[in-house]
Amino acid sequence: MGDIIGKFITESGFFMMTYKEISMIVIACIFLYIAIKKEYEPYLLIPISIGMLLANMPGTGLMNAPSDSSTGGLLYYLYQGVKLGIFPPLIFLCIGASTDFGPLIANPKTMLLGAAAQFGIFFAFLGAIFLGFNGLEAASIGIIGGADGPTAIQLTSILAPHLLGPIALAAYSYMALVPVIQPPIIKLLTTKEERNIKMEQLRGVSKKEKILFPIVVMILVIGILPTSAPLIGMLMFGNLLKESNIVPKLVETAQNSLMYIVTIILGLTVGATANAETFLNPKTLGITLMGLIAFSVGTASGVLFGKIMCKLSKGKINPIIGAAGVSAVPMAARVVQKVGQEDNPSNFLLMHAMGPNVAGVIGSAVVAGILLKFFG
Repeated sequence: MGDIIGKFITESGFFMMTYKEISMIVIACIFLYIAIKKEYEPYLLIPISIGMLLANMPGTGLMNAPSDSSTGGLLYYLYQGVKLGIFPPLIFLCIGASTDFGPLIANPKTMLLGAAAQFGIFFAFLGAIFLGFNGLEAASIGIIGGADGPTAIQLTSILAPHLLGPIALAAYSYMALVPVIQPPIIKLLTTKEERNIKMEQLRGVSKKEKILFPIVVMILVIGILPTSAPLIGMLMFGNLLKESNIVPKLVETAQNSLMYIVTIILGLTVGATANAETFLNPKTLGITLMGLIAFSVGTASGVLFGKIMCKLSKGKINPIIGAAGVSAVPMAARVVQKVGQEDNPSNFLLMHAMGPNVAGVIGSAVVAGILLKFFG
């Protein structure tokens, strides 16, 4: 009886646990607190935290690969959807089905603001190279600046899968912190007079334009950059379903059931890659730092280009909408609306900010395609 009890104790997870696993479990609990108590990106941060917690519990084998003597762990098999590049494009399909490209079509000049905000990606790429990361790792770190979690996961799973956990956590953490990070940058780079600029009401966009837009974008972008096909193709496919107005059940499924199912599995498996060996090292600190710099520079470059457009338009464009060029939809556009109304409660910039915001989604996918072309 004593041997049985002794074996039970020595084979328990608590007996095998090291300080590294304890540290990761504590980090997972902190993320859970942030997600639940502070409500920062809870739909994804909760699954990521649980995946991290489960993967760092000794003896579970949830991320073990199959062998001749045993099958693989549950999370290992679910993770294949990330590894094989299935889940992020599905998320993009769902985003497309939930996105209105009308503001971008009505004011196509805002596409330039979405493009300008991607500068942070290249800035962070060079910074990561300077810190000693190789090209594949630097490309994966830089994409955090696009504030687009699925794109970061897609690119990293191909170029630097060993960094998937830290990069995914950094990307979604900064997406959740958009309301904290962006306002100080916007106010630092603009004057009160610029923030008070009221923009003209957008023109109406016809159904024909909304249907043609995803088709034309697919043909042009994928024709020029075939490596962007998984993300751009699914994004525009989802949007075409929405704008066709003839398949409401498919749109409803993409906007709700499919989105939540893929989000749960994606979060769990991404969190499960954040084990102690890959997470508790100096590289993680470098990733976190460069991710913050990438996001901040992306916001700043969007605002600065907005100031240029403001001058060229003789004051008709409010430069703060450039901050929405990062692809955190629709959070970045809401931040612009809030900052604009702090100085002028009658200023309504939300729809104008949605133009560069959705352009940023396209832009981050295009940049990911460019990085894949050169490093994939």
